[in-house]
Formats: sequence, structure tokens, C-alpha cells
Amino acid sequence: MEHLTFPEVEALPRTTPVLIPLGSVEEHGPHLPLATDVYTIYAVAKKAAEKTPILVAPPLYYGLCRSTADHPGTLSLRGLTLRALVLDLLQAFRKQGFQRFMLLSGHAGGTHMAFILDAAEEFLTSFPGVSIAVASIIDLLKQGPGELVETPNDSHAGEWETALIQYLYPEQVKGLAEEAYPQFPPLKVVRDKRAYWPSGVWGDPAKASPEKGKLLLERLAEQVVKLALSLGKEESQ
Repeated sequence: MEHLTFPEVEALPRTTPVLIPLGSVEEHGPHLPLATDVYTIYAVAKKAAEKTPILVAPPLYYGLCRSTADHPGTLSLRGLTLRALVLDLLQAFRKQGFQRFMLLSGHAGGTHMAFILDAAEEFLTSFPGVSIAVASIIDLLKQGPGELVETPNDSHAGEWETALIQYLYPEQVKGLAEEAYPQFPPLKVVRDKRAYWPSGVWGDPAKASPEKGKLLLERLAEQVVKLALSLGKEESQ
């Protein structure tokens, strides 16, 4: 969208799905860039827009990062800030007449996604006639592409994220990190989060490859296309 002029936006059908990519500035192990969550979901969004008409909004780099809050480089929003920002963006697009929306996040933290979903719920209630979908990149993986991932429970800076960045931004991959997983105590909220997750890796980066990243990107984009097409079904019933 940032490359369009205002007459070009004005000419778009208002039934064109608006996709807002959401990410985070967050540690991704010693080998991946802090903007990994933005890079991955934005690339998926643009690939999907090559396959079907989608207006891809400029990405939101910042999100709510709880488990990685103590790692250098992680910059987190408060949940209410994230919720307000997402709601403001949705309302701004609705003011311009758009009706269908996708909030897709490359950052899949549970608290982060909960505030995004809460904003979507309020928007849906406040504006009859709109349709909206909310998903993290892990949600999209679970719809099919996840079968390409060999590492069970791979989640953060591991196999699939490393593979995507190896394909999209190979110059930003600083070697490979060792397989690792967080060791947070069950139920307890801890202060020194880095002590329970020192490497910031959740999975096995060694199983990644650029070839796998390319295939994952394609398959993830296919899931986004399916989601975009589903937004109009409710209106036609």
C-alpha cells in the first residue's frame, strides 16, 4: 500500500481485503534479526497479494513481547497500547469504506494475540457489515504447511523461522544456534525471564534450509489466500 498514490487507493473496490501485517522487535536467538516477525509475515502477505487482490497495509513493527522481555533488543508495547493501535487502524480503514480485514501476526505470543483479538471483537461489534480474521503465522502453519517442519513443537527462532529468513534475507542470518527450549516453571510468573530461556531459541535451527523456507513461504501464502476468499462468504449467504 505504501507504494500507491491516493487515486490508486481510491479506485480500489471496497470489498478488497485489507491485510495488516503485525510483528515485533524481539530477540530471535543469536542468529536471526530482531525484525524476524515482521519480515516473515510481511513477505507472506506480499506473496499472497500476488495470487489474489489484497491491499497489504504497511506493517506494524512493534508488538507485545512477554517471555523475551529481558533479552537485549526486545522492545515491547503494553497490551492496551497494542489494542488501541490495532483498533485505530481498523477504524481508519473502515472510514475509507473498506469492509474486509485480516490481522496477521508474525509474532505469535499468546498475550500479544489476545489483545489483537480483543480489538477485532470490538471492531466487529461496532461496525455491522464488516468481516475480519485474526491469525498468527503459527495458526497458518497449523492449517497445512506445518507438515514441512521436522522439529516437534518448533516455535521461535527454530527451524521454520530460520528457514524463512535464510530464504528471504540470507545476509541477515548469523550462522546457526543450537537446539533449545524455554524452561519456565509451570503457572508461575517470573521476573528474570532470560534466566529460564537464555538462548531465546525454541526449536532446532539446524533443520532449516533456504529451500524449505521458499516452500514454507509459498504454502503460507496459499493459506492467506484461502482466508481472504473466506471473508466474503458471510456476506453472500
